[in-house]
Amino acid sequence: MKFIVSSSALLKQLNAINGVLNTSSNLPILSYYLFEINDKVLTIQGSDLESTMVTTIDLSKADDEMRVCVPAKLLLDMLKTFADQPLTFTVDTKSFGIEIGSDNGKYKLAGLNGDEFPKLPEIESSSKLKIDSGILYNAINKTVFATGNDELRPVMSGVYFGLEKDGITFVATDAHKLVKYHRSDCKSNKSANFIMPKKPLGLLKALLQNLNTTVEIEYNETNASFVFEQYTLVSRLIDGKYPNYEAVIPKENPNEMLMDRNSILNSVRRVSIFSNKTTHQVRLNIKGSELQVSAEDLDFSNEATERLGCQYKGEDITIGFNSRFLIEMLNNIESDEVRLELSAPNRAGILSPTEKEDQETITMLVMPVMLSQ
Repeated sequence: MKFIVSSSALLKQLNAINGVLNTSSNLPILSYYLFEINDKVLTIQGSDLESTMVTTIDLSKADDEMRVCVPAKLLLDMLKTFADQPLTFTVDTKSFGIEIGSDNGKYKLAGLNGDEFPKLPEIESSSKLKIDSGILYNAINKTVFATGNDELRPVMSGVYFGLEKDGITFVATDAHKLVKYHRSDCKSNKSANFIMPKKPLGLLKALLQNLNTTVEIEYNETNASFVFEQYTLVSRLIDGKYPNYEAVIPKENPNEMLMDRNSILNSVRRVSIFSNKTTHQVRLNIKGSELQVSAEDLDFSNEATERLGCQYKGEDITIGFNSRFLIEMLNNIESDEVRLELSAPNRAGILSPTEKEDQETITMLVMPVMLSQ
């Protein structure tokens, strides 16, 4: 069985799906790609059992149908050394040996029976939804960084998709910070929700970044698939009930500060260098039109203070935050100016951009840390 494929086209598609592979798996076949040919279309799959990524390449020449598993790392390492050229793959359908012919030579790889590769899950009794790729990219980009890593609370290690007739809500939290991203211009015919794991969302984000297309989402209680252009991602969903995130968002926040995003971001970055290396605590002291950002590490007698101008209405307040969480959130806001809403030193602060699209609502919540007197 022979087929011919461009080395650069093959490398591009393999790089796109390679992130799904689990190199530390006890199942050797998961370090292979599945190559399948039907009607001069090469379909390539990679899987870690939880998620499977599929991509396709149209072939100019293929003389038969075929399924074979190809060692992923060996093939990728070889392709990276080639200039763009046609490669001829010859597959022995009995021994699954693979010979690759290039302009300069021949290379032999030991393949495996394609029938042994994990089957792509079928999503039965499913619902479907279409969403613009740019909207989905923004939703993932704005939320996935806030997911948790606690194995005892797996529901927090993914992003919650809340599908409603009046819009779609994406939520991520690790109990220290929370991001809620809502789009009113994407609607679902029926109310539903599911929790997508972090790893496949990272793969989706990378693929969607520079695309302008439509993504079809199909889901049931156990799996979800995302289909766009020549890619398909199928992922097992996280089982469990997502926390009641609305209950932790303070509704009354009488103190409001408006601030240049870059000014406060750079200030927190600098001052946090002098903070305690365990708590990463920075102190925000807001009085009138002045914000004082300070940090100290008593163990090493390190401290830093900066003063910045701001627009503020409310009572004077001093509140402490973990600087890493503040920096993450400020990095994921695109607006030049940010709004920080506060109610009390022991209650969460709410960050939001002052400039955004009419159809989107972004709420970023960060829990305070107790200030040492």
